[in-house]
Amino acid sequence: MRIVIIGVGEVGFHVAKALSQENFDITVVDIDSKKCRRASENLDVIVVEGNGASPKNLIKAKVEGADYVLALTRVDEVNLIASQQAHILGAKKIIARLRNQQYSDRNSIIRPEKFGIDLVIHPENVVCKEITRLVRHPYATHFMEFEGGRLQMMGLRVNGNSKLMDKSVKELCESCDGFKVGIVAVIRKTETTVPWSDFVFEKNDTIFFIFKSKDLLSLLALLEIPATGSNRVMILGGSKIGRSLAELLQEEMSVRLIEINREKAELIANNLEHTMVINSDGTDMDFLKSENIDDVDNYISVTESEKTNLLSGMLAYHLGAKQSIVHMIQTEYMPIIQEIGVGTVLSKNMSTVNSIIKEIRSDQSDTALDTFDELDVEVWELNPEPGSIVTQMSLKEIDFPKESIVGLINHHGHLSIARGDSKISHEDVVLVFGKNSAFEKIRKLFAVK
Repeated sequence: MRIVIIGVGEVGFHVAKALSQENFDITVVDIDSKKCRRASENLDVIVVEGNGASPKNLIKAKVEGADYVLALTRVDEVNLIASQQAHILGAKKIIARLRNQQYSDRNSIIRPEKFGIDLVIHPENVVCKEITRLVRHPYATHFMEFEGGRLQMMGLRVNGNSKLMDKSVKELCESCDGFKVGIVAVIRKTETTVPWSDFVFEKNDTIFFIFKSKDLLSLLALLEIPATGSNRVMILGGSKIGRSLAELLQEEMSVRLIEINREKAELIANNLEHTMVINSDGTDMDFLKSENIDDVDNYISVTESEKTNLLSGMLAYHLGAKQSIVHMIQTEYMPIIQEIGVGTVLSKNMSTVNSIIKEIRSDQSDTALDTFDELDVEVWELNPEPGSIVTQMSLKEIDFPKESIVGLINHHGHLSIARGDSKISHEDVVLVFGKNSAFEKIRKLFAVK
């Protein structure tokens, strides 16, 4: 498969890195010589230096007949023109990153489809959805839904007085009374492990549970975690993300938005009727204390400055905010910052990367359902072929790769969390969680030789 990536900044680089590891034929185009050199030195890709909106450079990158062209520069207009040129030259599918959400408005004069774009990804929209899920579940570091919302995945961090301390996966699963839960991944000191039954949890681990949505309250009760929602949210930064979040949440809960620029604060206040907008500095400890930060359920730092987001998020977390969510642009620091323990760290860049990879893989029928920001695990939706190895014996008898685990079995709409004695039929749809390196072996187990 041939993929051309226009723009090899933070998003383009990480997309190219993920896809080049899977033996795709990748060509990247960028006008910045430093970015081209970084890609050439670190990735197994062909590099074309030049303007990605130029037909000459696109022809040189061989977009004609390319399976995918990804327009991922930081400039919307360049992405639009590059997409249009790629479409004219014969690219099969075009995905573009556009920051201006008005382009996707139904009444917009400039519509992406007129430029040959098949899929538009708005980075701020994608990360807003992630943050909103976390706000509605303030006890979690991560929260996702599958199977139309009937299955949930939740990340929880183990603190010093947690009931999870020194328990094994087996002990935790056996303590579930009347419901089942699966453990699909654990992050420990920035390293991701797919745990089996004898894995023992330690302080500061982040554990990823899967369970039926109806069992959320039972799981929280078992772990002695209050099943509280969010009533009070404080957002630092009147950025696109900050404004969008306030607009999404202001009808559900009390929202305060802090913006240091007075004129911008006044403008936002005029547009957000049910949000209290405060002109102040989110890194001022006295201000945070005066705003009763210890009563805030979610403190969300989403300014354009990473340093401000990190400092303010740390202050809020240590001054008593129940949940701190920090937005970062540079993705390489995310695992380390998460390990420090300031709350949850998200990046619109990584959210965009994951959305693009998910789209490409889901087109390939191998169906990777999702990837996750700093979690080195994916989830695959697989349907066993009649007579395949996984249909012939129970799960515990099958030689699964250590870095993978069967999470869910869907039998004609009936969901069950997988256990060692579970059996799979060719009529089932199965969710498997694992590292990308395990996928080929997993696929063979579900196929007939």
